[in-house]
Amino acid sequence: MDTQNEKVRCLIIGSGPAGYTAAIYASRANLSPVLYEGIQPGGQLTTTTEVENFPGYPDGITGPELMEDLKKQAARFGTDIRRGIVTAADLSKAPYKITVEGEKVVEAETLIICTGATAKYLGLPDEAKYAGMGVSACATCDGFFYRKKNVAVVGGGDTACEEALYLASLAKQVYLIVRKPYLRASKVMQERVFKTPNITVLFEHNTVGLFGENGVEGAHLVKRKGEADEEKVDIAIDGFFLAIGHKPNSDIFKPWLETDEVGYIQTIEGTPRTKVAGVFAAGDVADPRYRQAVTAAGSGCKAAIEAERYLSEKGI
Repeated sequence: MDTQNEKVRCLIIGSGPAGYTAAIYASRANLSPVLYEGIQPGGQLTTTTEVENFPGYPDGITGPELMEDLKKQAARFGTDIRRGIVTAADLSKAPYKITVEGEKVVEAETLIICTGATAKYLGLPDEAKYAGMGVSACATCDGFFYRKKNVAVVGGGDTACEEALYLASLAKQVYLIVRKPYLRASKVMQERVFKTPNITVLFEHNTVGLFGENGVEGAHLVKRKGEADEEKVDIAIDGFFLAIGHKPNSDIFKPWLETDEVGYIQTIEGTPRTKVAGVFAAGDVADPRYRQAVTAAGSGCKAAIEAERYLSEKGI
């Protein structure tokens, strides 16, 4: 049975702040965009309870409510929002062929990739148990709630050190839990961490669990795991921050687009343009540096404007 592929002028993949903002701009520019929501409709923000740093919400807003607002705004201007996961891509020539759920093929004149990134977790059952109740993968998002409290950051790279330094300016005490006997972070970051009086670095410690009644109250650690002098250590903390990296959701695009060693899609400096004409990347899938809702939204706006210019130049 030969089914006709659907043809669209603008296809947006992903439904975080980048995807929905791109949709708002693309639909208002009469590009009739189609948006597929992907694995996590609403993106990473749907896992955060309170968002206080998105402009325009002086009293704060929950992550799910913010994403619902953005979704409604995109729908209001005519974006065709669909459930579905994109499973394959062929960006060898325009129109670009995108496969949804392994079967349906959409041919797109322009493609805006807003597939986001996924925070890496240790894989402890307690991380899921205390999600939004003391466990976080974003110090910039949630640090404010831990003023004058005790927190722990897991990781030994630049991100972990940055998060620890940021939290140290708010929290009473910060523990940096490092598996190895050294920090992987750059020398400058290491020095800043060691100079900060309320950061305690716990080298050769592994987290094995968390505990607490109505949220995180502490962590179970093991020092020098597997060694003869292995010992169990408990620390009292109110917040547990993961800083062991993010994995950008870019795998299906790697044959066609350039990515860095972690998998972030590389764009032409200062723009959301990729090396493939008419294909744009916005939000966390292309942003190892900032990873904020507002920066993602801004890049989604840029991507839609670029898509509109590309189509008008081509006369499509």
